[in-house]
Amino acid sequence: MLEPLRTEVCEANLELVRRGLVIYTFGNASGISREHGMIAIKPSGVPYDKMTPADMVIADLDGRVVEGRLRPSSDLATHAALYRAFPSIGGVVHTHSRHATAWAQACREIPCFGTTHADYFHGAVPVTAPLTPEEIESAYEANTGAAIVRRMAGCDPLACPACLVASHGPFCWGRSAAEAAHTAVIVEELAAMAWQTLTINPAARPISDALRTKHHSRKHGPGATYGQPGR
Repeated sequence: MLEPLRTEVCEANLELVRRGLVIYTFGNASGISREHGMIAIKPSGVPYDKMTPADMVIADLDGRVVEGRLRPSSDLATHAALYRAFPSIGGVVHTHSRHATAWAQACREIPCFGTTHADYFHGAVPVTAPLTPEEIESAYEANTGAAIVRRMAGCDPLACPACLVASHGPFCWGRSAAEAAHTAVIVEELAAMAWQTLTINPAARPISDALRTKHHSRKHGPGATYGQPGR
């Protein structure tokens, strides 16, 4: 079932390894077929160097496994919550990449200090509120997704394609699993640059609204001028 999606999702997981965003069995990527209402996701605890497309687990939008011989990622309920809340996305990636996770552990959003950041995010990379003890004890993964959805209220998920989960790490998304993996790479780079910016100048301030909007609109939306038409 959904062999092309399984292949894409497996490749997105392997991209996280190639880019140095995961070690051992950390992290996971998924993709969704909106036509079928099915999610393909990395299996839990399987080493990346042994993973194949056939290992990807198929689940429905309620997180029920439909097909697969392996147990799905423990973060499946979080991925499913994001797919239900954000109809425009087609892929989700979660990592514990060093710099982005450090910001999450500090419970701080990543400020938009410059144009590189603004090219990808129309503002800061947000961070959720901490989960309550009750949310942690009951349906933890689903409540993690709910915390992201609450924090993203009023935001276009494609203009702000990631959120840090307080004390945990980044969840990133995009129109496809491949795009979500790309976002995860960018978020890690932005997190490292923001940390270095504050190290050089602890009084650094976010980019102006005008310059942020200018750079974001050059790459996104109907008036985008970056890249080649039709590509």
